[in-house]
Amino acid sequence: MIRCPECSAEIDVDEDEVEEGEILSCPECESELEVSQTHPVHLNLIADDSDEEDDEEDEGKTGENGDLIDDDDDDEEEGEE
Repeated sequence: MIRCPECSAEIDVDEDEVEEGEILSCPECESELEVSQTHPVHLNLIADDSDEEDDEEDEGKTGENGDLIDDDDDDEEEGEE
């Protein structure tokens, strides 16, 4: 018996029946969990939200005063040619 890293619910997993990299679902909170180790079984929470937040941060970088920073210098060079 192991516990969900998100909600601590008990999950009945037989270490002989799971493979490393397998995706399981918590019966209580429905979080997706990846088997990262089989003897003993260890689960990692698959966080979909954090990936989306990282993408949003990369798209909208701001300066100290809140202005958007233009990392794309190619636009200015194209207009000069």
